[in-house]
Amino acid sequence: MNRDDIMRIAQDCWVLDKHDCSDDWFVRADAGVEEVVKFGKLVIAAEREACAKAVEGYCGAWDDQGYALTQIIRTRGEK
Repeated sequence: MNRDDIMRIAQDCWVLDKHDCSDDWFVRADAGVEEVVKFGKLVIAAEREACAKAVEGYCGAWDDQGYALTQIIRTRGEK
């Protein structure tokens, strides 16, 4: 996940926005706790999925241990 991904997620969650006449970002004054929590959850989920895909790439999608590890990583978000 890079800076652009994080900025896009923040904008989608109404935490950040861009000025109309430039590429300058600003934190929305009306962003509340719910928007920040949603943003955090989406960033964590994206990183979790990236980790699971890295394990799949290393172990192979059909390797039993690799599959078990990817399931552990992916289900961490359900707790």
